[in-house]
Amino acid sequence: MLISMCIRNILRNKRRSILTVSAMVFASSLLLLGMGISAGKMHDMLASATEQYHGHLVISQKGYQARRSMYVHFKPSEEITRKILSAPGVTGVSPRLRGFGLLSYEEAAMPVEILGIEPEKEANVTTLQQKLTAGNGFDKSRDGVLIGKKLAEKLKAGPGDKLALVSTGSDGSIANELLTVKGIFATENTRNDTALILVPLAFLQDFLVLPESIHEFSVSMKDPMEASILAETLAAELPDNFETMDWGRFLPEIRDAIAISHVSNIIILAIFYLATGLCVFNTVYMSVMERTREFGVLMALGSRPWHIRKMILTETFIMGGISVFFGTLLGFAMNYYMQIHGINMSGHVAPITYGGGTILPVVHAVIEPLPQILAAALLIVVCLVSGFFPANKAAGLVPVDVIQGRDNG
Repeated sequence: MLISMCIRNILRNKRRSILTVSAMVFASSLLLLGMGISAGKMHDMLASATEQYHGHLVISQKGYQARRSMYVHFKPSEEITRKILSAPGVTGVSPRLRGFGLLSYEEAAMPVEILGIEPEKEANVTTLQQKLTAGNGFDKSRDGVLIGKKLAEKLKAGPGDKLALVSTGSDGSIANELLTVKGIFATENTRNDTALILVPLAFLQDFLVLPESIHEFSVSMKDPMEASILAETLAAELPDNFETMDWGRFLPEIRDAIAISHVSNIIILAIFYLATGLCVFNTVYMSVMERTREFGVLMALGSRPWHIRKMILTETFIMGGISVFFGTLLGFAMNYYMQIHGINMSGHVAPITYGGGTILPVVHAVIEPLPQILAAALLIVVCLVSGFFPANKAAGLVPVDVIQGRDNG
């Protein structure tokens, strides 16, 4: 009976109720869309830095990441590899060897970073091999190389061309070799596209005279935000001469940018809830003022103050619940569209490289169900808090004064 009475009261002024609910639906859907776009921006930046080069976690000998010395290497054991692969949340592990040299083609030459990888394992950690704009990628040949788009443009080289690579081996000898371009990748990251080349791990081990050795393991995770926890876990399990670094340590600018984004989201949420609360308060307060005589009669007939308060809060809950339900559906629908299609602004905005990551000129959203549902559900609490004050005022009315018109609220 209470529910039917509340629905009747809501429909008493249909225009006001529809406008209030529509405003809350529109506002809550935009809130979810804003949260999705913000998450998408941070996801893109983190992915461009970790999934294109670093990985979410890096395991190496102590001191290597600070100096990148050729001589700080190790031979991976099956036990260490098994411990990493069996860690919770790990989706891929790639052994790597790193060197530096001079790459030349005809009369052009460029300094480059040489990253030796096992293509199949690296594909589970980074996406560089998926970003080819020319060529077919690695095959079974020993002398294949993938180079960045801007590097290819500076060298004026393309797939099938032979490039000369010169470096220094670990034994002090001059290392030189001809490599065949198997593909050209484009990441929109200036550093990667200009100064990074990928070669087979076995080739680079022979080239640098570091047989069976690597410099690091690069690890990918299902949830990058759990990388710091995994780093602490592995640090306790691996030998003392190893160090485990999550992406937050070697990409502190991106870590700080994500933290700032979270704070900004909280501020925006607070402003949104305040505005919504005022809207609900205004609607409920006007409804209470129009029905003071009705409340007085109900209380004169024996209704208790808590019954009046409960009725008004139930009406507020119904409007808030309807708004949140349809606002969440609309918000997730818009987020889904933006996640699949997005808005390409490449004709107006150039990619921005920051802290090792790249903000692409494509606006898209990422659906994070739990945070977004919680943000929408909190709107119901805001509605109830906003409706409590008018409800409390109505519950405090004196029936005789209201009926006789001496208290109009």
